[in-house]
Amino acid sequence: MNRKGLKIGLLSATVLVVSSMPVLSGGPGSGVRGVDAQRLINARSEPDNWMTHGGTYAEQRFADLTQINADNVKQLGLAWYADLPTNRGQESTPIEVDGTLYTTTSWSNVMAFDAVTGKLKWHYDPKVDKARGHSACCDVVNRGVAVWGGLVFVAALDGRLIALDAATGKVKWSTQTFTDTAKPYTITGAPRVMKGLVVIGNGGAELGVRGYVTAYDAMTGKKKWRFFTVPGNPADGPDGEVSDSVMAGKAAPTWFGEYWKGGGGGTAWDTIVYDQELDQLYIGVGNGSPWNHMIRSDGKGDNLFLSSVLALKPDTGEYLWHYQGTPGETWDYTATQPIMLSTLMIDGRPRKVLMQAPKNGFFYVIDRANGQLISAKSFATQTWATGVDMKTGRPIEVPEARFRKAGALVMPSPLGAHNWHPMSYSPRTGLVYLPAQEIPQFYQAQEGFQHREGAWNLGIATDPGGVPDDRAQFKAIKAALKGRLIAWDPVAQKPAWEITYDGPWNGGTLATAGNLVFQGNGAGDFQAFNASTGSKLWSFKAQTGIVAPAISYAVKGQQYVAIMVGYGGAFPLTAAFDDPRDARNGRLLVFKLGGKAALPRATEPVFAAANPPSDAFTPEQVAEGGKIYSVNCAFCHGPDAHASGILPDLRRSGVLTDAAAWKAVVHDGALKANGMIAFSRWYTPAQVEAVRAYVGSQAKKLQAQEAAGGK
Repeated sequence: MNRKGLKIGLLSATVLVVSSMPVLSGGPGSGVRGVDAQRLINARSEPDNWMTHGGTYAEQRFADLTQINADNVKQLGLAWYADLPTNRGQESTPIEVDGTLYTTTSWSNVMAFDAVTGKLKWHYDPKVDKARGHSACCDVVNRGVAVWGGLVFVAALDGRLIALDAATGKVKWSTQTFTDTAKPYTITGAPRVMKGLVVIGNGGAELGVRGYVTAYDAMTGKKKWRFFTVPGNPADGPDGEVSDSVMAGKAAPTWFGEYWKGGGGGTAWDTIVYDQELDQLYIGVGNGSPWNHMIRSDGKGDNLFLSSVLALKPDTGEYLWHYQGTPGETWDYTATQPIMLSTLMIDGRPRKVLMQAPKNGFFYVIDRANGQLISAKSFATQTWATGVDMKTGRPIEVPEARFRKAGALVMPSPLGAHNWHPMSYSPRTGLVYLPAQEIPQFYQAQEGFQHREGAWNLGIATDPGGVPDDRAQFKAIKAALKGRLIAWDPVAQKPAWEITYDGPWNGGTLATAGNLVFQGNGAGDFQAFNASTGSKLWSFKAQTGIVAPAISYAVKGQQYVAIMVGYGGAFPLTAAFDDPRDARNGRLLVFKLGGKAALPRATEPVFAAANPPSDAFTPEQVAEGGKIYSVNCAFCHGPDAHASGILPDLRRSGVLTDAAAWKAVVHDGALKANGMIAFSRWYTPAQVEAVRAYVGSQAKKLQAQEAAGGK
């Protein structure tokens, strides 16, 4: 980044914020109470701290620290670790300020640690109703907190935005962000704070909601503005929000049919970035609801602002500009993936840009002043488009990929060529370090689709039979799924180097001034690479798959690297492949040069044997149960009842052999407190028994495989 240009930008941004937020006393060394507008704007001058989600407002995830470097990283050792109270996926980016490290776990817990010793200072559990987990499409994860003025902000899965006292963890204020708590909204993203405002979005598009983003007063929790990302039911009239005029003038004309019945989608479930130089707020907008464009909008229209980057005025939420990467999206190609800001030399002149690599497989460089597309190139295998038309900014689609009549095998899949896992950028190398993946998906329209309130509503077929019984074929499919770490040149729009992994769903990245890139992978290896060449320099066995990104900070001259570890998220829940975890709970790992701590010895996980019922079921029952399972249960318990191990493998369940116990759990909700909701809302006892018949048939197959010595 051009430092002279940055300095000018900082001065102008400072003028903008001081009038809207009183400057708090304090500075470096004064803790979270001293984190104010001025300090966050100048975060780059405090590389010892990691005060915002992406390190600075530019969200480059670059640690300007050199004590740990490419020459000595082999001496890196574990300084301390902390076991976490939850065993689901860990996706949080820790925040570290003046010697205290704040992080979140699954189920929206918040923990504060001494950043040097690992001593727990406090732990806050918002006690989220576990039934809300059914609405969490992609695990009950949380990606972190924000800090400001002595407060730590967490957005809970159940929609509460909560401000905690940074010193004690006590609640200062709490506000419900959902417009309707009965609808299947969730929050897994980290809030962002700027200019005295806390901004948060939500998720739930797969289950049929309408997306929006909201700003609240950081000190009181009072709502300041709300921007809906897609239009609502015209019969309801205006929303009374700042988005009303742009919904009526720009968005609504791009939607057709009775789109509002499916919610519309457009949830802003992850990226929110503040541009301190231009005083703009960038929101990444998600997929449509249902996914299938033919069902959602009669196959017509761009459906603004789905799959778009939205630029808003942070003070008021007013619309500034947008760029839509996937018009009329129909593949779950969200644009919620991380956005980074920089100044790049392009065609001989500096351009203030934002960079994004969303699910659709294109790496975008966009002029962030006006949304003009500067360049877009493919960074992964694609079969849905052949490129981007630079005159219109629109993708050049392969018509057959829209699966309007026939099904289509498409890449990327709904998991994306790049998902939420943060990428990083090093101003020293000029490269972006991008966690990418190669996963195909067969898309086919769902026949006889009917919207079900509160349930999964995709509009694509999810019929049983996707997992082959032949183990050699199963292993071949697994081997075909790849992950990649790509060092991407955003100016030349091509890779400088890349690393290939034996599986997708690997962790976010951290770049450092020590010419290093840190990344964990799904197999449980936390690694350091040479940022210039890609050579692997160091590795640590974390005993569990890693999906979160690392951060780096320094206290009293000692540099540390910290990362949350714990496997989970969309791929592990929906895949049929074994969970790589040895340690069943998540952990926070912190490293330093010469660290001597060690993890306890991992124990081999023990799985119950297959437990098929002895009941005689008809083929019709099994077939009916398979269809019900595929559209309800597979998203948590795996396709064809092949669970990865994150959640229970129903083929091994103790209640599978008992019809009454099965009904009590699945139909009546006996385990609702554990997150297993009652399905009586949608299905009769006879239909629930059909699901038992289907799972039982899969359990018999597993039993035969186990008897033959296979898994």
